[in-house]
Amino acid sequence: MISKTYIRVFAIRFLIVNLIYFLVKLTIEHDDPNEDFFNATSVFYYFSAFFLLMLSWETNDWLIRRELHTGINKTLDMSNGFKILIVNLLIILPFAALLYYLAIFELDHLCKIDAQNPWLRFRIDFFRATVLGFAAILFNMFYYALKQKKELEHTMNKLKKEAVTSKYKSLKNQISPHFLFNSLNTLTSLMYEDRDLASDFVSRLASCYRYILDNREEDLVSLKKELSFLDSFIFMMNVRHEGALLITTHIAVDPKQYLIPTLSLQMLVENAVKHNYFSKEKPLEISILSVDNTSLVIQNTLHVRLHKEESTKLGLKNIQKRYAFYTNQKVLITTESDCFRVTIPLLSKEVIEVPIIKVS
Repeated sequence: MISKTYIRVFAIRFLIVNLIYFLVKLTIEHDDPNEDFFNATSVFYYFSAFFLLMLSWETNDWLIRRELHTGINKTLDMSNGFKILIVNLLIILPFAALLYYLAIFELDHLCKIDAQNPWLRFRIDFFRATVLGFAAILFNMFYYALKQKKELEHTMNKLKKEAVTSKYKSLKNQISPHFLFNSLNTLTSLMYEDRDLASDFVSRLASCYRYILDNREEDLVSLKKELSFLDSFIFMMNVRHEGALLITTHIAVDPKQYLIPTLSLQMLVENAVKHNYFSKEKPLEISILSVDNTSLVIQNTLHVRLHKEESTKLGLKNIQKRYAFYTNQKVLITTESDCFRVTIPLLSKEVIEVPIIKVS
C-alpha cells in the first residue's frame, strides 16, 4: 500500500518536473513562432524529462536507504554521499543515452526531432539530461542530509532530557528518605516535649509528602504550590533547628501566574543549610524574594563550615539544566564575601520547550 508520505513526495516532484520542463521549453528559441507547444517533439521531451528525473530521485532514495541500513556509519556523509552520487549517475546516464539515441536515430519518424546534425542534438540533449539529473540528485541528498541532521538533533535533545530527568528523579528519591529520617528524629523528641507541636509537625510532614507524591511526575509546578509546600518545609526546619534559622519570603507577584521547577526552592534552602554553620547565637538568614515579574532570588548569609564536605553541586546543576529546557534565561549564581545568591527565572504558564542549552 502506498503511504501518504510517498504520495506527498511524488506530488511535489511532479510539480518540480513540470516547472523545470516549462522553464526549459520557454528558454529554447524556436525557428517557427507558430510552433505547437504540445507537438510530438514536445511530448517526447516532456515524458523523457519526467522519466529521467523520477528515475534519478527514486534511485537516489533507494541508494540512500540502502547505505543508511547497511553502511558502516549509518549516516549520510561526504564519503558515502560521493559514492551514492557516482553510482546514481552510472545508473541513469545509460538510460538517458539510450533514450535520446532511440528518439533521434531510430524513432525520429515518431518523435519528429528535426535535427540537421543528429549527433550534435544527441550530445546537447544528453548533456542537459546529465546536468538536470546531477542537480536533482544533489538536491535530494541535501534534503536527506538536513532531515538526518534534524533527526539527530531531536534524538540528542531527547537523550539529554531523559538523562537530566533521570538525575532529577534520582535526586528526588534521595531527598525523600533523607528528609523523612531527619523529620522522624525530630518528631520522636517532640512527642515527649510538646505533644501539640508534635501533632502540628506530623500534619506539616504529611503535607510535604503529599506534595512530593502528587508532583513526582511533574517537572514544573505553579509558584503558589511550591510556596505552599515551602511554608510547611520552613516550619519543620525551624522546629528542627530551634531558632538557628531565619527564613523569610517576600513575593510581590501573583504566584498563580508563574511556574518553577518542582522542589527547586526546597533544594536551594537545603543547599544553604547543608554548606553553612549556624546556631541560635549566629543564625543562618535565608531570604526568598521576587524581582519585578521576571525572577526569584534565594540568598543566604555565608557562614562557611570549617570542615565542610566536598560539594558535588548536583542540585544547582540539576536546576540549571531543568531551566534550560524551558527558557534561554540563565540561572545566575553569585558569591560575595558575606552572601550567596541564586537567581532563578519565573516561567509563564505559556512556557514552551526550547532547544537545550549547554550547561557546563
